[in-house]
Amino acid sequence: MQIQVHCDKHIKNDVRLEEWVDTTVKDRLDLFEEDITRVDVFLSDENGGKSGPNDKRCKMEARPKGHQPLIVTEDADSVDRAVEGAAEKLQHALEHLFGKLRNKPSAKLPAEGFGEEELKESADDLLEEEFLEKEKELDKIS
Repeated sequence: MQIQVHCDKHIKNDVRLEEWVDTTVKDRLDLFEEDITRVDVFLSDENGGKSGPNDKRCKMEARPKGHQPLIVTEDADSVDRAVEGAAEKLQHALEHLFGKLRNKPSAKLPAEGFGEEELKESADDLLEEEFLEKEKELDKIS
């Protein structure tokens, strides 16, 4: 997983910041390292040089393999909090995406406790049951 950090002109982009963001994002998303090609981190100061509440913004864009990019945003009073909040939101979004995919009966990965053959039989049984129910409904209408 490649992590790229982009800063606007009001946030100083240096090696220390890039290493910290890289470590923070990788720590939070380590479960998805094989599923993500790249994460872009965009840091900005919404008030320019002036201070204000929640004026630091972190937008993260993850690119999961074979899926549309996921984008999250976090506003906070410091860059650190904005990055940590965005990383947490991105983790939850990825858990949701991959959790849904892994829970589908037609998913390539077998569900825990089931072999591929059992999953296929279970899916076939559900399709047959659905077909028979629709057939009964049609018989009632005619």
